[in-house]
Amino acid sequence: MPLPLDGLFTYAISDVLAAKVQSGMRLLVPLGKSKMYVGITVALHDKPVNTVTDDGKAVEFKNVISVLDEAPILLPKQYELWKWISDYYMCPLGDILKAAMPSGLKAEEAYKPRTETYIALTPKFSDDKSLHIAFSMLQRAAKQKEVLETYLKLINETLPHPSSFNHHPSPAVTREELTNATKATAANVKALIDRGILYTYEVEVGRLNNSGEPHPENIKPLTTAQSDAYNRLLMQMMRRNVTLMHGVTSSGKTEMYIHLIQKTIDEGRQVLYLLPEIALTVQMMDRLRRVFGNRLGIYHSRYSDAERVEIWKKQLSGHPYDIILGARSAVFLPYQNLGLVIVDEEHESSFKQQEPSPRYHARSVAIVLASKYKGCKVLLGTATPSLESLYNAKQGKYGYVELKERYKGIKLPHVEVIDIKDLRRRKMMKGPLSPPLIAAMRNALENGKQVILFQNRRGFAPMLECKTCGWVPKCENCDVSLTLHKNTNTLTCHYCGYTYKVPEKCPCCESNEVSSRGYGTERIEDVVEEIFPDARIARMDLDTTRTHNAYERIISDFSSGKTNVLIGTQMVSKGLDFDNVGVVGITDADTMLNYPDFRAYEQAFQMMCQVSGRAGRKGERGLVMLQTRNADMPVIRQVATIDNEVFYRETLAERQEFGYPPFRRLIYAYLKHRHEDITVSAAVYMGGILRQWFGSRVLGPDKPAVARVKTLAIRKIVMKLENGIDLPKVRTYLKKARQQVVSEKRFAAVQIYFDVDPM
Repeated sequence: MPLPLDGLFTYAISDVLAAKVQSGMRLLVPLGKSKMYVGITVALHDKPVNTVTDDGKAVEFKNVISVLDEAPILLPKQYELWKWISDYYMCPLGDILKAAMPSGLKAEEAYKPRTETYIALTPKFSDDKSLHIAFSMLQRAAKQKEVLETYLKLINETLPHPSSFNHHPSPAVTREELTNATKATAANVKALIDRGILYTYEVEVGRLNNSGEPHPENIKPLTTAQSDAYNRLLMQMMRRNVTLMHGVTSSGKTEMYIHLIQKTIDEGRQVLYLLPEIALTVQMMDRLRRVFGNRLGIYHSRYSDAERVEIWKKQLSGHPYDIILGARSAVFLPYQNLGLVIVDEEHESSFKQQEPSPRYHARSVAIVLASKYKGCKVLLGTATPSLESLYNAKQGKYGYVELKERYKGIKLPHVEVIDIKDLRRRKMMKGPLSPPLIAAMRNALENGKQVILFQNRRGFAPMLECKTCGWVPKCENCDVSLTLHKNTNTLTCHYCGYTYKVPEKCPCCESNEVSSRGYGTERIEDVVEEIFPDARIARMDLDTTRTHNAYERIISDFSSGKTNVLIGTQMVSKGLDFDNVGVVGITDADTMLNYPDFRAYEQAFQMMCQVSGRAGRKGERGLVMLQTRNADMPVIRQVATIDNEVFYRETLAERQEFGYPPFRRLIYAYLKHRHEDITVSAAVYMGGILRQWFGSRVLGPDKPAVARVKTLAIRKIVMKLENGIDLPKVRTYLKKARQQVVSEKRFAAVQIYFDVDPM
């Protein structure tokens, strides 16, 4: 059932319906007094069952109402995978059903196709003469005039209008694109609609890719270095089920993937290609479609539910896609003959599902999925391997292939470290961009090159602060300060999503000296606009990419040169391939390093090396400007010299000394309740129970970095378990401890869940 409940449910079924049912089919069944749910059949049997409850009452089995499928929609291997995820990650099967299946296949969620709102000129303002009239109407409405001007600029820059919109007389852009481009409020756009100048209409986004013949002749021949690595890769894949390919940025890993994909589908097998970010999927889709055409299907959460249902059903049909390209949820699709799984950018923490349950890691699930298919191989690819994967490779558990040479022998970028603490002390730097970075950007832009600026915080500023009394606005629901978004003039909590109005003066001392502190991508964009008024700037973060259409436009515009400065969060660091980037600026390395987590240095090293790899990919050697207040830190020096070996050796030694992965396994237990005192008491009680069984392996309970989210107080218990420990027995004890806590009346409402292999 699509419910967070452990165990399976037994129903009675008539002979007529029983003749239609197979395992893996959906049934409509009652639950409780009036609820109806779609459940998935696991087994059909006529064995005797217990018909008496513990208190001696007779059990009444409810009847199945109807059978919804003519053939199974869940394959046996999928169900085996679900059971493994449920067991390993300690979550109910119902949570996996909810995560795995599109909404259209689940009864409790009504089917609604995803739509985007498009904006176009009304017919009466669709020619030059009537547009002059429109602008004269807006003489006293500067913001509305700016919106209309931006709309006209956008439609002139777009590709020929999609044929599906031809019944609309004017070219159109999405409402989100227009508001992002103008930084206008919804009210400004609505005013133009109310005046009859613009109008809106809805378009369902996402269509199955059924067009485009495959063109294997478009596969590029491998270079000598790539060919050598490819042959070594084939040898390793013959010996091992999992192989790690460690190739420097721009070494041609994707070309090698394409050769492997062609080889696999020539053998009549299917391929799953996983990427950590939807932004990467957009760019990779174009490269793969040029070769594989309609043999390629795309699957991720930004596509409409209707499309995801259709892909699910197509994969069960006699003509499935040979290749599925997708984000982590693509591991749940039905595969009939899987032969190869590629996990690209395998080090990325985005492969780990954080909220809600199941808190699975797609890399681990992909490896188990492949083990369910005889002869299916897994390829993990990255320029910056995770410590766990590299350790497994060095220990001989995984195959290992290294590719050290960039395509066409282009050198890795030169990394220049800029000590911004010293520059600020000498009063040589005020804003977020140092004079050396500004000079490098100017030189690149004047020479027709592009610039990427990496700032790992979205919004305008991380916080507001009163200069008089030090007041900082905090979220009412969460234990965090609010992020300023100047575009919408709101303060937003990035944990619960709640928004607050920006105060005109300090609510504590009524001072007008309330100003922003720190820099987010929005503010960096404003600063770049001031310094380089002629630059064509795009911003890529969660606020500007809420639809896959927006992703495509931002990436396409930067690839084609329509924009020449791209400002973004970690999205810009992950494997995007741009030909003409001369300078990459890392505006604040310290925000990544100063995070209270044992993986902070590893993730910062990976992210900085990855974003550095966006520079100088096709032309001459690129330049990376890395701004930091801690220029002497070893990790900064290792990024500057792109010294993987030293970084991994030193970090592994630290992990071993302090008992962290890959030398120990981690399981976190989280406890949540509205009242902090109850949360603390329950956590202390549970910690005591666990120590009776696990001793010094148990640490805490402690406050996590953010100790209250969505009005719930949180405490965390850490378990460090030696490799080789009996994990099934550990899970049994953990479930017993949880049950023991919630069976206490005062703790009955405490939420307890486990995060296995946390990131």
